[in-house]
Amino acid sequence: MTFPGRPVDLAWADGGSTLVVKNLKNLVFIDKATNQIIQTLASPVGFSVVGLDAGVGIVRVTDAKDRLRVAVRRADGKYAWGNPVEVPKPKSGSANPAGVAWASADTVWVTATRGNCVHLIDWKSGRTLQTVPVGVAPYTVVPVGKDKVYVSNWGGDMPKAGDTTAPSSGTATHVDKRGIADRGTISVLTRTDGKWARTKTLRVGLHPSGMVPSWDVRFLFVANANSDTVSVIRTVDDEVVETIVCRPEGRLPFGSGCNAVAIAPDNRTLYVANGTNNCVAVVKLGVKAGGEGDASRLAGLIPTGWYPGAIRLSGDGKTLYIANVKGLGSLARQKGNEKAPRLDAKGKNSHDHLGSISVIPVPDDAKLAEYTKTVNANNRLAYSLAGLEPARPDAKPKVIPDRHGEPSLIKHVIYVIKENRTYDQVFGDIKEGNGDPKLLLFGDNVTPNQHKLAREFTLLDNFYCSGVLSADGHQWVNEAYVTDYLEKAFGGFTRSYPYEGGDPLAFASSGFLWDNALEKKKTFRNYGEFVKVVAPRGSTWTDMYEEYKTGAGKFQPKATVNVAKLKPYTHPTYPGFVLSIPDVYRAKIFIEELKAFERKGELPEFIYLYLPCNHTSGTRPGSPTPRAMVADNDLALGRCVEAVSQSNFWKDTCFFVVEDDPQNGFDHVDGHRTVALVISPYTKRKAVDSTCYNQTGMVKTIELVLGLPPMNQLDLSATAMRNCFVGTPDLTPYTAVPNQIMLDEMNPPMKKLTGQALYWAQKSMELDLDDADEADEDTFNRILWHATRGYDVRYPAEYVGEKPGKEEEKQ
Repeated sequence: MTFPGRPVDLAWADGGSTLVVKNLKNLVFIDKATNQIIQTLASPVGFSVVGLDAGVGIVRVTDAKDRLRVAVRRADGKYAWGNPVEVPKPKSGSANPAGVAWASADTVWVTATRGNCVHLIDWKSGRTLQTVPVGVAPYTVVPVGKDKVYVSNWGGDMPKAGDTTAPSSGTATHVDKRGIADRGTISVLTRTDGKWARTKTLRVGLHPSGMVPSWDVRFLFVANANSDTVSVIRTVDDEVVETIVCRPEGRLPFGSGCNAVAIAPDNRTLYVANGTNNCVAVVKLGVKAGGEGDASRLAGLIPTGWYPGAIRLSGDGKTLYIANVKGLGSLARQKGNEKAPRLDAKGKNSHDHLGSISVIPVPDDAKLAEYTKTVNANNRLAYSLAGLEPARPDAKPKVIPDRHGEPSLIKHVIYVIKENRTYDQVFGDIKEGNGDPKLLLFGDNVTPNQHKLAREFTLLDNFYCSGVLSADGHQWVNEAYVTDYLEKAFGGFTRSYPYEGGDPLAFASSGFLWDNALEKKKTFRNYGEFVKVVAPRGSTWTDMYEEYKTGAGKFQPKATVNVAKLKPYTHPTYPGFVLSIPDVYRAKIFIEELKAFERKGELPEFIYLYLPCNHTSGTRPGSPTPRAMVADNDLALGRCVEAVSQSNFWKDTCFFVVEDDPQNGFDHVDGHRTVALVISPYTKRKAVDSTCYNQTGMVKTIELVLGLPPMNQLDLSATAMRNCFVGTPDLTPYTAVPNQIMLDEMNPPMKKLTGQALYWAQKSMELDLDDADEADEDTFNRILWHATRGYDVRYPAEYVGEKPGKEEEKQ
């Protein structure tokens, strides 16, 4: 069954007759007898991560901010919200509560991920009876008996003096040399004389998340989402007695995302939600885990929806109920409880989350074998295993090698990351491709270089972002993977919004693309990615534009690198995401350093180049118009390509250009479809490539070119972008096209505006545009539409899941 949203947890209510779903913006109640939704209870605050406890006539659920919310069944059988209970806040910000578990008739345990503690709360009175410090970002809480409680800590224990750390939502967190959180622990709490205290800590895998005790409470099973394992804890002495690897095949690298567990009533079979594999792993437990045989083993796989994130069994153990966080993708025809259907013929919006619940009878051996074949086919197992074949020592150089590690004719990769556009918004007017000019915002007159590059090289009209916003978008382009930490945070990114690399818990254990390159001794230079820059004090966009033109040196940005590993390779003054510095300023820095590389005769083999200004600042007075900012971005890209193409490095250099995410934009095919370019002497000229590609495939192609191994299962299984290359180079250099829109075309001041122009300028002033995606995306897209298409042109609301004619359209 499906419903709008992203479900993250499940619980049985009313004696097991009702399944309660913790969803993105509501609770969904499902009748077990009919598998029909019988109620949807909207929440005033979004829901993220785990945190759902239910009994007869009562449901307790943590929200994404700082409340334990309580729903009570009324006389008519429907649930309604009672008074919420405040979860104690840390010194700054919200508590971000997660796991909740029954303690007694009047009390529950609640973890606070930002408080790094677990609270014992009297949910009737709202009083906090005791607070017990645990580890970094506690996630799930599981009582075992009356006097013992286990807490899984996403980030492990608190670091010790001298440890290498990085901050996660304000808490120092242990990290490895790459800057990635590398600890996961279970805190054991016991009660003595009525008081609870942490009495032991157990090291387990990374991102310990879902936990379940065996029915006889002899064992506790912990899903480690960033390690692809389950840790087995023997509860009599609190020792880790076994670690079960749950990947579909032993040769596969990291990337299964084991994040939730359930156990059969006979204590012999464990069910593990492999989020990234879109399946449930069925594990037959060995003797160390209370089962039979020498060791626990993977018995098979059950296909589910997209990213299973919670599992429950029916009381008789015969049926599995699985919450699929991403469900069927972005196919919802309504948002939340609003009746807002969209015609099937219209493009699908990337924020139309359609979650699902899979109801699956527990399979017998024959059915499980059939299911396993289906899962492995869905995940391209044979293709992936072939991709692990070692490089052949006698392989001749090719543009895109057949195998990872074999030589390429391309020696240098320049990876350009931009911000937030869909295909139709930029390329909807290119007749050679599958575009819709009715949805065009920044056409040939605004982006002449991107249009020329697409026409002179290869137009990619079937390329997709893997994510939907900057928090996950920058992880996809940098890691080809997104962890459970982010996939379950869409109800509210309370802990962090790590588009700038500011949270080590957001990162995959398989690492970043630059880690991969550096491990293989590739030279590397970073311009702006994962860099925090504040515009120089006292400067405006106009000041920085003058700096670009004159080089006066009055205002000098300074880059702060959020991931320490990047610091030696990062340009010290190249700006990250700050929209008051134009992209031509960034391009000038890159081109100046390119000239220095030419004088030395050495260009780094791998270069990151961040050009964010096509994000725009809306119609905010004091900023350039949206089309001017996009024109600035376009000119910067064109000049960078021109400079490289006229250098000695052009013969064996390739640009890969991509948007980090589509920013809730409209597109007649799908809201994930985006602008991407591949530019090199080996790129097909004047061609259209309609192969279905995405960001993981671009990462894979970069890896193949640079002789790097795959990082994880997703880039391993991705489709390389082979079809847009040829074997014979065309060394014709690229000539940048001058901008047709003045880059300093400024938004007019408020006093000169009237009507809808004034209305939308006021809306721009209300939005937070200083950080990526902090602004309401629907409002922001309407601002861009009217600023570029006109204030009397109707916004294409049907493409974003709404009926035309919203009230603000009449302002």
